Amino acid sequence: MELAVKVYRITSSFPKPEQYGLTSQMRRAAVSVGSNIAEGHRRSNPDFARYLTMALGSLAELETQVEISRRIEYLSREVYDDLLDEMNQLGRQLTTLHHCVTDSMPKPATNNQQPVTDRQHPTTDSQ
Repeated sequence: MELAVKVYRITSSFPKPEQYGLTSQMRRAAVSVGSNIAEGHRRSNPDFARYLTMALGSLAELETQVEISRRIEYLSREVYDDLLDEMNQLGRQLTTLHHCVTDSMPKPATNNQQPVTDRQHPTTDSQ
């Protein structure tokens, strides 16, 4: 949520014509990160893992939008670096959480039998 608040504050200084463009997209992506984590947390582990994946996707969108903002000089180098550091840290945390959630899910039972392929035919007594 801190990232979303920071993005709202930063984008408030973007030019007015960007209000329905880059400003809106950045805000939606930033809010989506926290929203997906919160919604997924109330669900089962497989769903939670899926929502964490969506949060990571939203974070990647935001990273792209921040890069665009820097290239068109809406962000100073200092603000850009600060946002990038925060997004990288959050990305690492989300990835670790995703691994923890998926590692705690029950693994499907494995069948120890070898699959039959065209080159591997079972032998029978009649041959």
